[in-house]
Amino acid sequence: MHSRFKTLDSFLLENQVYWRSDPFHLCQTQQQPWVDVNRPLVDWLDRLSIENIQILKEQPQVLVEELIGFLPELEEANQSIQFTSTALKGLTLPRGTEDGIPGRKLQQIVSMGEASLDHHHGKEWLEWCSGKGFLGRILSQQSKQKVTSFEWQQSLCESGQKIADSQRLEMMFVQGDAFSDSADEVFNPNQHAVALHACGDLHVELVKKSVSHGLPAVTISPCCYHLIRDEKYQPMSSVAKKSALTLSKSDLRIPLQETVTGGERVKRHRQLEMSYRLGFCQLLKAELNIDEYIPVPSIKKSELSDGFESFCLWASEVKELPLGTDIDFEFYFAQGEKLFWEMEKLSLVQQVFRRPLEIWLALDRAIYLQEQGYEASIEEFCDRSVTPRNLLIHGVKSDR
Repeated sequence: MHSRFKTLDSFLLENQVYWRSDPFHLCQTQQQPWVDVNRPLVDWLDRLSIENIQILKEQPQVLVEELIGFLPELEEANQSIQFTSTALKGLTLPRGTEDGIPGRKLQQIVSMGEASLDHHHGKEWLEWCSGKGFLGRILSQQSKQKVTSFEWQQSLCESGQKIADSQRLEMMFVQGDAFSDSADEVFNPNQHAVALHACGDLHVELVKKSVSHGLPAVTISPCCYHLIRDEKYQPMSSVAKKSALTLSKSDLRIPLQETVTGGERVKRHRQLEMSYRLGFCQLLKAELNIDEYIPVPSIKKSELSDGFESFCLWASEVKELPLGTDIDFEFYFAQGEKLFWEMEKLSLVQQVFRRPLEIWLALDRAIYLQEQGYEASIEEFCDRSVTPRNLLIHGVKSDR
């Protein structure tokens, strides 16, 4: 793990010019920050057609192979982000277990559940940021052991407890704040702690508390690394603390830019919304002389069908920006569409740094566990088509 971390740390440090720029803002400046350091890469990007861009976005390994020609160190970095997949056989779930869980989410929960059961150490479970306790329900059913489900929202606790009681499962929901001292009360030295996609500092807090309470095992699948209380990332392990790499909240969002490739409808919605936003930026620059970026709130996907003009009128109203009457909306929409493909093209460069950055963060957590007397491992508990956040960090308290 230390070797992998060192490789990725050097790779990220030496190539910051490629991944620290946001493609959304970059495409509007008509400048590529790496133009002076890697002219062949610029020329290659300029030759890409829209079809080329689409293919490379959907085939990450092909993209990596292409970019190794311009970034040779990417080859070693790419080897350092490969992990074995959890050997899953599948679980037989009692009827009603999956009630209320969307298909893809169910796959994630069942896979994480089976992986946790395979690695189980302890006599009971602690489910952190449990929601309604879907994961805990599976652990309780399969292991016949007590599950304590800790959750911030009281309504989810009540709903989860009702379901658990109806299925006669030994589950106890506890409402509480993960960052409060009272959260320590739900820990005991017999528990195996688990958290599926607990955000940022929430899963970090679980790891630290699991260590301080001497839990026999902890298994997490991290998510939303940017949801932290500090302005900058606070490393956990001694090796990460020694690194010269500093990460802002914006940097921590980069791994999350990778999403599961949706159907054509999902892709079309994304293209339309981003084209609208980029077109609106161009409109503001030309019509109102506003050069700085004006963030616009999220919009319902159904409202995109109302068209670009409707989007602009809504956005200008929300941001209290008076628009004139003689605006050529079709012209600005065409500009937005053009910039969308420029953004997609530029994002290809950042794309090959997303997983290395995520693995750097995962290794920081795993090495921290090692330093605290745990045997730690990282694996992929499900296919990335199910969720790109498919890393499983597992720590077992060493007997030594």
